[in-house]
Amino acid sequence: MSAVLDRPPCALGRPIVDDAFLADPYPSYRALREAGPLHWSEEFFGGAWLLTHHADVEAVLRDPRFAAQRTGGWVNDAAAERGELAGFQQLFARALLFLDAPDHGRLRALLQPAFRPEALARLRPVIERLADDLLDRLEGVAEFDFIAEIARPLPVRVISQILGIAGADRAEVMAWSDDLAAFIGAPRPSREQARRAQASLLAMTRYFQAQLAARRAAPDGGLLSSLLQARERGELRDDAELLAQCAMLLFAGHETTRNLLGNGLQALLSQPGQWALLRQDPNLVPGAVRELLRYDSPVQYTGRRVTTDLVLHGQRLRRGDLVLALIGAANRDPARHARPEELDITRPDPGALSFGSGVHVCLGAALTRLEAEVVLRRLLARQPHLQLASATPQWCANPAYRGLAALPLRSAVAPAD
Repeated sequence: MSAVLDRPPCALGRPIVDDAFLADPYPSYRALREAGPLHWSEEFFGGAWLLTHHADVEAVLRDPRFAAQRTGGWVNDAAAERGELAGFQQLFARALLFLDAPDHGRLRALLQPAFRPEALARLRPVIERLADDLLDRLEGVAEFDFIAEIARPLPVRVISQILGIAGADRAEVMAWSDDLAAFIGAPRPSREQARRAQASLLAMTRYFQAQLAARRAAPDGGLLSSLLQARERGELRDDAELLAQCAMLLFAGHETTRNLLGNGLQALLSQPGQWALLRQDPNLVPGAVRELLRYDSPVQYTGRRVTTDLVLHGQRLRRGDLVLALIGAANRDPARHARPEELDITRPDPGALSFGSGVHVCLGAALTRLEAEVVLRRLLARQPHLQLASATPQWCANPAYRGLAALPLRSAVAPAD
């Protein structure tokens, strides 16, 4: 029987997150995966176990011994003075993302109706209209930034529509979300990142307090009104729990979609044969979206806390240890996917873990796929000969939320015969 080991150094022997990783994390994932299924790294939040294989990532995301509830515990570690981020922590830790049973199931049941198939079917024409409105502005424009013109504003408008806050200041919403994403996605959040994230989260809650007051006076059909009614029935325990879900929806409702739109289109246009396949057969779009999620996941990893001492792959994991499930590595595991480094929009079973797995699978997964499908179909119909205007992608410096800061595109005409 092999000895049980206790936190050996990371097999790479070098920092994981550097400029090369931010530009392309997949060579590092491949090296980690080939070196072993489990690694300890001091680089993430003061120390975390890194899981690299598809089977392990999926198993941990489904295993109650690995809890989501305690992954928010590192928030206060970003501030030197204990209690500096107390307000942030109290809200942050009550969001659906960081809860387990029974609270997770209770809250998910309240939010789920807005994301069921019948609700999304009613929403599809709204998304199509919003996409067309944005594309109308680009008629006759020779070159534009897809992130600024489509990928950022569209998801904000869609989640605002669902919540019933269609008149929200979109620039403000995007700024709040940027601050939260920078904090959550940093391997070691700085005090300044923490303070900015707290300020933005509290600004979100003040905004929602005003919106909820308006819904109390004049209910409408939006999700906010529905949640307010749940609060009045006692299904939401207090106003803080209500506000935490509202802020989470506004943030998560557009961050992942924005990155999927940008990452996906960049991948397709950098491999023209794949874009040409879509032009020839737009019915490939749903499968293409699933493959794009696998190929370059908008969320690269997610965290869990160990709830009880256990041994995994010969390593001793202690209660309270942080485990990072490397979704980006799992999605390119050759034990799960043939030719994992290739983008193939005709792949019969992409099987991506980009939205998680088990009870914590992303609430808005179907909505995100729907938005991506609508945008791709609209681009294929209206801008079928798009080209990249730059050969060098401009990636954000965020290892957890992988996305582009900008995606310059050129509106090309059909090639001559």
